[in-house]
Amino acid sequence: MTAHQPLPFLNAGMYGLDALQTGDRIKTPARMISAQDIDEFAALSGDRFAIHMDENHAIEAGFTGRVAHGLLVLSVIDGLKNQSDAQLDAIASLGWDISFTAPVIAGDTISVIITITHLRATSDNRRGIATLEVCASNQHGKIIQQGINRLMIKK
Repeated sequence: MTAHQPLPFLNAGMYGLDALQTGDRIKTPARMISAQDIDEFAALSGDRFAIHMDENHAIEAGFTGRVAHGLLVLSVIDGLKNQSDAQLDAIASLGWDISFTAPVIAGDTISVIITITHLRATSDNRRGIATLEVCASNQHGKIIQQGINRLMIKK
């Protein structure tokens, strides 16, 4: 395998630090974002910005339909990561650095490719820190969110 070819996706299972290598990849299942998801997130978060709640307003603003909240989509991305056949033996998320690169419209289906970009043991050598490159796309292959998640994992 050359340096330019990505590693194949990890097989089903639970992976700790010692079972991973830089370049390992995980493909998540897909999930459709519905208008009901948007409504429920708005009720939970209190974010009732017009492009999320009113289709006509979203269309007038230049979108093709109601736009899902960026943070709703990020939450779904994290959920998809945790529903994958191949999972990281996580302890806690240490943060996200994410860009919302394209809108997610009610009815879009998203999926995620996760690539391990850095691995290290914690200072006490009892746990690990995995840096994950996260690339989420819609059903048309358009990247809708991308960035980095740092995750504390078991060794």
